[in-house]
Amino acid sequence: MKYIIDRLEEGLAICETEARERITVPVSHLPENVKEGDVLQAEDGLFSLDTEETDKRRKEMKKKLMDLFG
Repeated sequence: MKYIIDRLEEGLAICETEARERITVPVSHLPENVKEGDVLQAEDGLFSLDTEETDKRRKEMKKKLMDLFG
């Protein structure tokens, strides 16, 4: 399952699924240096950073912002 980090606060990552469900995960259970907007892949209770999906989403968001304000 994929999760998107909505925000980081007080050692916790508030994540959202593609179905807009939210979960809270201790940052200590995530890969180092994660940040808001990163996409995580969860398998067997372990989280890994999906860099390809993260980059894709960031490019899409940048394009949307440029279309809106550019």
